[in-house]
Amino acid sequence: MTRVKVVAAYLAAGASIFSFSARAEGDLNLICSADVVICELLQETFQKETGISVNMVRLSSGETYAKVRAEARNPKTDIWWGGTGDPHLQAASEDLTVEYKSPMLSELHDWAVKQAESAGYKTIGVYAGALGWGYNTEILGKKNIKEPACWADLLAPELKGEIQMANPNSSGTAYTALASLVQIMGEDPAFDYLKKLNENISQYTKSGSAPVKAAGRGETALGIVFLHDAVAQTVEGFPVKSVAPCEGTGYEIGSMSIIKDARNMDNAKKWYDWALKPETQSLMREAKSFQLPSNKNAEVPKEAPRFEDIKLIDYDFVTYGDPEKRKSLLERWDREIGASAN
Repeated sequence: MTRVKVVAAYLAAGASIFSFSARAEGDLNLICSADVVICELLQETFQKETGISVNMVRLSSGETYAKVRAEARNPKTDIWWGGTGDPHLQAASEDLTVEYKSPMLSELHDWAVKQAESAGYKTIGVYAGALGWGYNTEILGKKNIKEPACWADLLAPELKGEIQMANPNSSGTAYTALASLVQIMGEDPAFDYLKKLNENISQYTKSGSAPVKAAGRGETALGIVFLHDAVAQTVEGFPVKSVAPCEGTGYEIGSMSIIKDARNMDNAKKWYDWALKPETQSLMREAKSFQLPSNKNAEVPKEAPRFEDIKLIDYDFVTYGDPEKRKSLLERWDREIGASAN
């Protein structure tokens, strides 16, 4: 055998051994409820570092909760990463997810640990972000519309047909907005507000970040979103300005949960621990994701909206993550807002 053939045979054997090794590490079935760019970056990085093959699907948090609940008797998902904490808490309360105390707990911010404690350690905070909106400065400038600084300003007649937000049935972002307004105003006044706001809404999207992406493209003037999603559009070069409402606003704790009876439980726990590492959470900026990481030692992107600069309400995650409360609010939204949506 010539030297070239020997080398080729060696390399082929090495590739086969590597492939077998990677396969031997097994699979992981992941649902990711964050922006697809960070989802794909995490998927690729975890696969390279562990040899575990990750089958990833991107779904909104509302869609994921519905899927996990529908598949409870025969789970097809191992782990759910990202998306607002309310549906994660709801899944925990319905025993759809399992308790797991990661060795990384001691490195996390208090808000992430409290999220875990409130759910009996069936979920954990991986990032946080405040609610607000982003508007297209060029559109508002051309139409001579005053900058909306408060929730009340979104009712201005000049903004008729110029606002997008997501549907709270499919989007954790929009459910956070609904629950925040109820906590700020009281339930009946909040629904009165939402009926008036509906006059200015051009579209209720499925995805929570879609409204501000539409604003960035000039398809609408303003999108109600988490502030980090608005910042991402600005960083991309779009004429989008972020606003935290003057009356106060709610916030999300993006969460992570292991599905009960997961087929690949060991690999799910490996992802869970890996996703809480500072090195992993510091990857967020590479994907132009500007949430606040839950690990105290992770790098915080300089563009990330800081909680200390925002008037935050004392968001009641336990109450508004409760299945009955969530169901009640969503049914009322469907009846009073969704049924008459433009």
